Amino acid sequence: MRTQVEQVIEVIRPAIQADNGDVVLHDVDEVTGIVTVELVGACVSCPASTVTLKAGLERILKDRVPGVTEVINSGETANAIGETPVSL
Repeated sequence: MRTQVEQVIEVIRPAIQADNGDVVLHDVDEVTGIVTVELVGACVSCPASTVTLKAGLERILKDRVPGVTEVINSGETANAIGETPVSL
């Protein structure tokens, strides 16, 4: 499953990079189907990043990779517990 997710992200990546952002794959939980990514670059401060994540990345991964149930942004998880995501 992870290999399929990586392949799909590579197809999507140029569109995200065109807006000065990027996506980093952190984890694929094959039991729950949850894919953990981090949106970096311009995506960190972009108000449309949730749309990119859910309507873009998650929808495409669910369509193309059997078993994917959800895509979460590890940067949003850090924000929820009071940490600040840092991207270089």
